[in-house]
Amino acid sequence: MPADYLPILVLIVLATFVAVAAVTLGHLFGPRRPTATKGSPYESGMNPYGPGQRRVPVRFYLVAVLFILFDIETVFLLPWAVVLRELGVRGLVQMAVFIFVLLIGFVYAWKKGALEWE
Repeated sequence: MPADYLPILVLIVLATFVAVAAVTLGHLFGPRRPTATKGSPYESGMNPYGPGQRRVPVRFYLVAVLFILFDIETVFLLPWAVVLRELGVRGLVQMAVFIFVLLIGFVYAWKKGALEWE
């Protein structure tokens, strides 16, 4: 059973290696030109305007929650793909039902306009 998860472990190790390598290479070879504007508390380097706290539209949170929801549900596809041959047709039908339910939720969110960004 643990050998079935070896591809997932390899993927996690490889992704960690690539991420660490990208950050390390960027730090070692990236340009460093510090200025007073870059050192200011605002990352864009522009002078702030208006109050420090602004109301954020609820639509932003809705899109974020939908992204997390569909992203987490997509994670279930990887272990299923690893053991697909052992599950047979029954496992394929169960995953088809799962994906169909996801599709219904996606279409519902799309029709309600939750994915529109103004």
